[in-house]
Amino acid sequence: MANIKSNNSTSQSNERNLKHYFKFGEFFNYFLRVFKKHDDRYPTNFNLRMMHGINKVSIIMFSICLIVIVTRLVTRWLF
Repeated sequence: MANIKSNNSTSQSNERNLKHYFKFGEFFNYFLRVFKKHDDRYPTNFNLRMMHGINKVSIIMFSICLIVIVTRLVTRWLF
């Protein structure tokens, strides 16, 4: 009986660990914050503004390339 309880507690701890790895809240919050107007809660300087500018360009380029790749795959499957 004690063995069953220990197995149950390990499975619950494994679920908690997996949930921890799949938390993307702060990750997506960063993308939303990059494309928003300036917020006074966060510090700003020239280097930080340039970093966010480069990140905006790279996110947009990645999104465009992802769209191109998906459309090419879809058109090759259909035709």
